[in-house]
Amino acid sequence: MQILLKISRLIDFLNEWVGRLAYGLVLLMVGIGVWNVIGRYLGRYLGESLTSNVFIEMQWYLFAIIFLLGAAYALKHDEHVRVDLFYKDWSQKKKALANLIGTFLFLLPFCAMAIYFSWNPILNSWKILEQSPDPDGLPRYPIKSIVIISFALLFLQGISEAIKNWVILKSSPQNLPVEDTHEL
Repeated sequence: MQILLKISRLIDFLNEWVGRLAYGLVLLMVGIGVWNVIGRYLGRYLGESLTSNVFIEMQWYLFAIIFLLGAAYALKHDEHVRVDLFYKDWSQKKKALANLIGTFLFLLPFCAMAIYFSWNPILNSWKILEQSPDPDGLPRYPIKSIVIISFALLFLQGISEAIKNWVILKSSPQNLPVEDTHEL
């Protein structure tokens, strides 16, 4: 059991690091967005283009990276949308069982399917070094790779959450953590 918890902590550490990186990218994305707006209006006033498709696409790419890489981080911190109609009143063990079932029936298969079905299109994008069709656009193949990376991280975080929920199910009632179970 201790080996599984060590694996869980390693996965949690990885996704915490990636999530904090995504947090940092928010500032960069906002800065680029502000420049896109200021540059557009200032450029009209000066009669010169101060922005380009590179900045617009960079903002889109950063948003995609933040959203995709933030998914595993959100799962780690139990921030995903949940209908708490019944769940909020359940015991810790009942919640752990529901989370474990949901992880194995929905989360892990969905992540595996997303990786499987996106693999070939992303590989093809790399083969042709796909570019944006817009003038001065960015390459598309690196950003498409984030899809597989994000679902792999989400899959790993699902494993980590499953381990933590399994520990809760196997623990005696007096050994259950009183605080947040996601920080085991």
